[in-house]
Amino acid sequence: MTVFHPYPEDLPSEFAVFPLTGALLLPRGKLPLNIFEPRYLAMTLDSLATGRMFGMVQPDPQAPRLDHGPGLYRVGCLGRLSSFSETDDGKLLITLTGLIRFTIDSELDLVRGYRRVRGDFSRFTDDLDVAAQAADLEREKLLAALRGYFAQRGVDANWDAIRRMSDDALVVTLAMACPFEPVEKQALLEAPTPAERAATLLALLQMGAAGPDLPPGRSVS
Repeated sequence: MTVFHPYPEDLPSEFAVFPLTGALLLPRGKLPLNIFEPRYLAMTLDSLATGRMFGMVQPDPQAPRLDHGPGLYRVGCLGRLSSFSETDDGKLLITLTGLIRFTIDSELDLVRGYRRVRGDFSRFTDDLDVAAQAADLEREKLLAALRGYFAQRGVDANWDAIRRMSDDALVVTLAMACPFEPVEKQALLEAPTPAERAATLLALLQMGAAGPDLPPGRSVS
């Protein structure tokens, strides 16, 4: 549970969005971001002044391109700025903590170069209910698939830390951190329930453990 635990009436109906391919934010997940483009610096500073919330959403390669940027997937995740620091060269290092998923109802006019949407949270109100987030996880099967997935990629893992995670934290952390394809990340985001997200994650790890497609001449241990 995060320190900030909103109720549905605390959520904004209109908010900024940060379109970023391959970046997945899930409820209760923590996403570090390095902000340096002027429009996203403006977005972050404006969000700090007005509730500290903005949404993460992926561009949809199948959607028509718009005048002001790529078409977007309709489902994203609202996050709250939970940490913030500024570097000497003017970049912002932030952590965005996931709160609740949303469906984009419509896009609004740009503000200082960044995109804004009108969002609908009604499909995802269970995201705010911590008690409803049990992942119903086949934990040993998932860990076995994860070992194979990491072995294919030569990844060293802190298995003690992984074993100490709760089922929900494990699913959220792995879904966000593993280098899945953008469409796979979107499938994890849109999974209707924690149990279905856990099943999707298991399937992706098992497929990855069976052998990813690698560039010619590259090998993994």
